[in-house]
Amino acid sequence: MLTVAQAESTILNHALPVVIESIPLREAPGRILAEDLYADRDFPPFDRVTMDGIAIHSASFVNGQRQFLIEAVQAAGTPQLVLQRQENCIEVMTGAPLPQGTDTVIRYEDLNIESGVAQITISDIVQRQNIHTRAIDRHKGDLIISAGRKIGSAEMATAATLGKATLAVAKLPRTAIISTGDELVEIHETPLPHQIRRSNVYAIQAALGEWKIEAEAFHFYDDEQAIRQGVTEILSRFELVILSGAVSEGKFDFVPKALAAAGVTPVFHKVSQRPGKPFWFGTFADKAVLFALPGNPVSAFVGTYRYILPWLRQSLGLKNWPQNTAVLSRDFVFKPDLTYFVPVILDNSTDGLLRATPLEGHGSGDLANLNDADGFLELPKERTYFATGESFPLFRYRG
Repeated sequence: MLTVAQAESTILNHALPVVIESIPLREAPGRILAEDLYADRDFPPFDRVTMDGIAIHSASFVNGQRQFLIEAVQAAGTPQLVLQRQENCIEVMTGAPLPQGTDTVIRYEDLNIESGVAQITISDIVQRQNIHTRAIDRHKGDLIISAGRKIGSAEMATAATLGKATLAVAKLPRTAIISTGDELVEIHETPLPHQIRRSNVYAIQAALGEWKIEAEAFHFYDDEQAIRQGVTEILSRFELVILSGAVSEGKFDFVPKALAAAGVTPVFHKVSQRPGKPFWFGTFADKAVLFALPGNPVSAFVGTYRYILPWLRQSLGLKNWPQNTAVLSRDFVFKPDLTYFVPVILDNSTDGLLRATPLEGHGSGDLANLNDADGFLELPKERTYFATGESFPLFRYRG
């Protein structure tokens, strides 16, 4: 049986190669950038005024001059003006080019303006104050954003500034999520006493949706032939296949056999963890990967956030993804020789530490308990006692 670390390493070694596609900029938020973005000109492209006021030649102020005749007004979005006489000034607006012949901006708050003459009311100035100097941020040709980053609002602003109407991004894997089980009914149905509504599919779809994946959902009843035929058809169309249920060793757990019959190569089955020990992973002809998660909702949650999302990030070429950690807020004991994913409530304390309070529910079937927790803390095997203040890996699904 594999350890959690061995399972993770094996899964990441089967990440799909990054496939690149070009999409309109408006569709890019949440996608993974697949190209380096370079400055197409200096940042900023000119000496930019950062305060409304007047632009002067500072030597005049140094020589004792305090009153300046306003020659013109330099507005944002207009060509650069030229100061005609050094003892004069030009009224300037935020975002405008600094007029040629000036080197300092005095803000309106430090002026009295009457009859076209600006009187400076402060006794000290600093040359080039209130000016965003050309190329001080980046020079033309400088690397602004490296490939392998999830695109957010900052990246969108930069891409727009660079004139990138389209962006190269990592193509999302076509994804299918399969639930299995005779006990499951659709969400609009009223379950009989021995039935439950499907929920894992919607939870996994939501988790993948945060990465812009729109997964297609399927359901198979507990019939080995039906599962095999359904999976065979699905494998012809999808690169990522996630199954939920029928993966253990019960009489009706047909998924491992059905997958093998469909030509799927099993990579491993079972991980020394709780919950989610029966977790299964396999590949199909170097074209697809398959994750078969236990049907219990907490187990499916753990499998999704601990294994599927890290695999997805690597398959999309995401770089520098930080491993979150949190410290235990109280002592905790877990005796089985298994890695334990304990649901936790998170709290950002005033000392800067993220604290995790274990939330002991009623096992891997306690779906309601997930609503009270914020994530899972990964407690290593071969230990039974975990002390207050110790830090452990955190896999959060909220916040």
